[in-house]
Amino acid sequence: MTELEKEISRRRTFAIISHPDAGKTTLTEKLLLYGGAIAQAGAVKGKKNARHAVSDWMEIEKQRGISVTSSVMQFQYKGSCINILDTPGHQDFSEDTYRTLMAADSAVMVIDASKGVENQTRKLFKVCAMRHIPIFTFINKLDREARNSFDLTQEIEEELGIPTCPVNWAIGSGKDFKGVYDRLSRRVIYFDPTGGAHKVSASKADLNDPSLSEILGEENYLTLKDDIELLDGASEELDLDAVHEGRLSPVFFGSALTNFGVEPFLEQFLAMTPPPMPRSSSEGEIDPFSPDFSAFVFKIQANMNKAHRDRITFLRVCSGRFDREMDVLHVQSGKKMRLSQPQQIMAQEREIIDEAYAGDIIGVFDPGIFSIGDTICSPKKKFKFEGIPTFAPEHFKRYRSKDTMKRKQFVKGITQIAQEGAIQIFREPFTGMEEIIVGVVGALQFDVFEYRMKNEYGVEMNADGLSYSFIRWIESSPCDCKDLKLSSDTKLVSDLKDNPLLLFTSEWNIRWALERNEGLKLEEFSKE
Repeated sequence: MTELEKEISRRRTFAIISHPDAGKTTLTEKLLLYGGAIAQAGAVKGKKNARHAVSDWMEIEKQRGISVTSSVMQFQYKGSCINILDTPGHQDFSEDTYRTLMAADSAVMVIDASKGVENQTRKLFKVCAMRHIPIFTFINKLDREARNSFDLTQEIEEELGIPTCPVNWAIGSGKDFKGVYDRLSRRVIYFDPTGGAHKVSASKADLNDPSLSEILGEENYLTLKDDIELLDGASEELDLDAVHEGRLSPVFFGSALTNFGVEPFLEQFLAMTPPPMPRSSSEGEIDPFSPDFSAFVFKIQANMNKAHRDRITFLRVCSGRFDREMDVLHVQSGKKMRLSQPQQIMAQEREIIDEAYAGDIIGVFDPGIFSIGDTICSPKKKFKFEGIPTFAPEHFKRYRSKDTMKRKQFVKGITQIAQEGAIQIFREPFTGMEEIIVGVVGALQFDVFEYRMKNEYGVEMNADGLSYSFIRWIESSPCDCKDLKLSSDTKLVSDLKDNPLLLFTSEWNIRWALERNEGLKLEEFSKE
């Protein structure tokens, strides 16, 4: 095996997804703790606690105790190089999560043991299923009173339509949570609570060990023996091919807050999850082990370092090896270039790097030329990776700067945040950039946008709510767009790339426009 093949084979790149408050960010921190990337986990409790989640770096995230943007972290663990993509759980920021999933090879789905499958879990699962991403389920919060483990696995199968295979099994819950039974080694792993900031002390014992009844308690011990008998007879076999194709989800139980079950999950997850996978492109599938470097842009973030007012573009390396001295081709512009200040990211912390391999996530300085979905590759081989879908916004407001002297900052801020994909911006004909219509997928994105404009760009704005709920791009029109016959509550606007589109208040108005303009073709998504 060559050095290149060795390095790529040890990469694991996965996203952590969940409904809000299922414990996703806490689990992320505990994985970092085991990898030695942090010495002490921050309590993810919000305003009153001085510590915040390592992955929640944006000021508004620390204030509200929620994740509003995906963050990237890399660490080493027992020979594996792990890239974790921590995603927002709140549904109003799901678009960022969808884009991040495009950069992952597998996903860890965190489920609250007392609540089971929740609404946002269903949506995120659908995206994973669409891309056939391997899904590993971590049933969390066993340190609290939990639902029956059989009921939880059955609900996952029925609600999400994917068979499950429990790899380990919870022993008790709440104050009575003693540990997990590992079905692969057929041993009980029981834990000694040692505080959330340190690695938990775990002991292993054979199921027939006579001392287990006393350690676990007679009732827990007898229940466990019955459960295992039922599992061995009725549950799915662990088929790694089915797991890698997204047709079977291995299930693990634990408590991220107390560390119970986190390390057994991490070790088995790394053994089961695939190394970097091939990616679809205009030239067919791109093999990650190809020596030719390629990557795509899945995220852009302005002002990660407020002192420098910088923009960082996040690249998922898809094939080969990246070297900071190499020339690359930015396919969309056709320009050869060197990627400036390549860095490894740990939330907002960075370290300049000299090399990276397929599977890695790297940040590069963006002078303003990159867009989400762009392809960067070796100049020897020109192709484009499959695009990243843009979701149609459902909420709209019109914004203008309160201070007309801050027009420059207003335009810069609104354009940069739009290029990140956090918002979409639209102009009305003949209005220029004096006032802008902003569209978002979730209404909470308006709060984040206004907060960032004020705190990062020094711009306070006036906002008018708009009643539009539907957006359609004009694919073809029988006449000049401004001459279309439209209802009085339909608005013609253009997007950042000057594509014409229509905002509607109802589906009735969409039908009305199509009926009165023969030859008009509308699309729900921009094809660019």
